Amino acid sequence: MKTALAETLRPGLRTALLLGSFALLGSALVSFTHRITEPVIRHNERQMLLTLLEGLLPRDRHDDAIIGDTLRIHDPTLLGTSESITVYRAYHDGEPLAVFATPVAPDGYGGSIRLLVATHADGTLAGVRVLGHRETPGLGDAIEATRSDWIHGFRNRALGDPPLADWAVRRDGGAFDQLTGATISARAVVRAVRDWLRYFAAHRRQLLARRETTP
Repeated sequence: MKTALAETLRPGLRTALLLGSFALLGSALVSFTHRITEPVIRHNERQMLLTLLEGLLPRDRHDDAIIGDTLRIHDPTLLGTSESITVYRAYHDGEPLAVFATPVAPDGYGGSIRLLVATHADGTLAGVRVLGHRETPGLGDAIEATRSDWIHGFRNRALGDPPLADWAVRRDGGAFDQLTGATISARAVVRAVRDWLRYFAAHRRQLLARRETTP
């Protein structure tokens, strides 16, 4: 009886062991692949960020590597996320020239939209770019600089240009064009840029603090 039971269970045990072995092997391969590719992914992300940074503030305008001087700031209300975000600072002759922030528009049509906003020391915008989003292809993705010129409309704007009440899309009575079929996406980006400028105005001294130099 015991022998018959063992014979009955043996195929199932072999199958379970085989499946377990495949699962362990698969996990090991995923972990190995992640370790191998993570440095490459981080390098590519860094290069993309540098390209965007220098596209908004050309290399000949500043005298150091923007990505080398950073701050971490936190304000869920004005920065659109409960997490801290990174601010990069550019200098010329030791004086702050511009800051680059990565706020989030939390209310896009497809979810959060991650932005890169460049702001001159005088509070005017050098430009805005999209770092990541899940907006609808062919509609909401027009917020990308490679898809349309809409995002370029923020250049040289400031908190008082237009007045704060007009930082909205035209459908909401504001000064900014909406995107055909993608008003929600445009509205989210406008709000996020406006709120970043509000943060900049409230924390200007901290953001533009002159960098300490090593003697």
